[in-house]
Amino acid sequence: MWSPEESINHAIFECPPALQTWALALSLHHQIFFLPPAYTRIWTTCSGEDPISIIGEEDCDPFPWIIWFIWKARNEKLFRGIDRDPLGTVRHAEAECRAWHQANTKAPQPSTAGTQARRLRDVCIVDGSWHQDQTLSGYGWIWLDSEGNQRLLGLHNQPRRISPLHTELEALLWAMQCVAQHSNAQAFGTDCQDVIKMIEKPEDWPKFSTELQEFSRLQSLFSHFSLSFLPRSFVTKADHLARQARLFTRPLSLLVVLFRGG
Repeated sequence: MWSPEESINHAIFECPPALQTWALALSLHHQIFFLPPAYTRIWTTCSGEDPISIIGEEDCDPFPWIIWFIWKARNEKLFRGIDRDPLGTVRHAEAECRAWHQANTKAPQPSTAGTQARRLRDVCIVDGSWHQDQTLSGYGWIWLDSEGNQRLLGLHNQPRRISPLHTELEALLWAMQCVAQHSNAQAFGTDCQDVIKMIEKPEDWPKFSTELQEFSRLQSLFSHFSLSFLPRSFVTKADHLARQARLFTRPLSLLVVLFRGG
């Protein structure tokens, strides 16, 4: 039963409707990812084994959509008295996931951009989401390994920052903080050229002095660090995660570690 006083963890992962939804997601997909310790109990309950969840193809992962539609189902039950079928929730999330990816997928072009895309590996792609009419800013990032496979992803939100540029910079800071726990040498990518400019010449950006001091501290955690500009088309997944975090109506900080099944 949904409860208006429950925690986010309980609403998304532990209450009976959410348990049913994740159990169905486990049975319908074939790719494996591991969740942080905070969410171990949900997967043990569903699978009887180690905490695992099954998600779709690498380029069409429904995980963020499932979270979003579990949350929507909760609100519809609480505020409109509508009960949503867990299987319908999973199917709806899958359909929205496929539709979004189809809308953002372009046919390969024999161009420089295509060459860059094939080399997009060993990088953490970062993006921030800001809207003047909403109370939260969202951050999202995806870490690609040397084979170009997704290994980590993160979603986070905070009270709305002063400006979109503050949000873009703080999204990078949060990604650095998370990735530093897993690697001491990392390349990062962003579609915000101003963030790169302020990293290169921090003295030209006095209004960001506090954030740039934090950047220097985090950068010192890496034996090798680089930040590169990426075209917008390369940042769509990180952008989607950031938007989902911004639209989430309560504080959210989620790190997912992904492993592909052999």
